[in-house]
Amino acid sequence: MTSPQHSRRSFVHTILGAIGLSALAKPALAADLTPRATEGPFYPTPAMRRPDVDNDLVKILGSVREAGGEVFILRGRVLNSAGEPLVDHRIEIWQCDMNGKYLHTGDRQAIDFDPAFQGFGHDITGPDGSYEFRTIKPVTYPGRTPHIHVKVFDGETEVITSQFYIEGHPANTRDRIFNRLSDSQASAVSMTFTMTDRGEEAVVDVVV
Repeated sequence: MTSPQHSRRSFVHTILGAIGLSALAKPALAADLTPRATEGPFYPTPAMRRPDVDNDLVKILGSVREAGGEVFILRGRVLNSAGEPLVDHRIEIWQCDMNGKYLHTGDRQAIDFDPAFQGFGHDITGPDGSYEFRTIKPVTYPGRTPHIHVKVFDGETEVITSQFYIEGHPANTRDRIFNRLSDSQASAVSMTFTMTDRGEEAVVDVVV
């Protein structure tokens, strides 16, 4: 027959073990979250944006040509930490053009911004949390590795700001913001390009 003292000791060990497992599980969950990043100085205000803001940054309404640069499709899903889709969330991206110039009055580089590039776009997540953009591969500019800025809103509430990078780009190792990421965090926000029947695509989920 088991003594009351032994039963109490077993119960305590069981509880402590459960607490320990729970504590160990938290870092694993946190590692799956999309890392946050600075907004940077070139988030375009509504007054700076193109009149036809949409999820195709390569083609502007009324333009006779498409934007210069390597065109690809960026897609993925916006999910919560349990892997459930976040529906009807607004996801925004902004980036420099093929010359390294932002659609922002604060970018003082003595180069012209590509008039055929939208520079900023948004999409609304679908029933499965999916989003999609047609844009160009980001390029380097002084001090930064190629990246795309990302922001997600739930209504008017900002959920996350992050940045996506090109997997294995040689400039990543010299970028101060990229170098703050752990290996797992870097993997979560890295774009790997795959050829499909629609052209090159990269898939990056945003997990918050």
